[in-house]
Amino acid sequence: MNGLLLDPNARPRQWSQTMAQEKTKDGEPSFEEALRSLEEIVHKLESGEAPLDESIALYERGNMLRDVCQKRLDAAKARIEAISLDKDGAPAGTRPFDAD
Repeated sequence: MNGLLLDPNARPRQWSQTMAQEKTKDGEPSFEEALRSLEEIVHKLESGEAPLDESIALYERGNMLRDVCQKRLDAAKARIEAISLDKDGAPAGTRPFDAD
């Protein structure tokens, strides 16, 4: 586990050097890096090894990372298109993806 990612004294919007290398053009971590960091935070919180103050800081960081992941997933969903078929089953074009 990378201690830089879980520094309880770091501000919630402050990222480690590892995350800085994987930032997107908007300055946020990539989906993969945010998810890895979030998984580390969840493991540490579930293990009960963090004192209260560190747990609160980890929770705040985790909540921010969850928001980053959700934003990335929403953006990906908006870009996905479903292939529509004609009456013979041949591809006829695309339409926006609808998960419902």
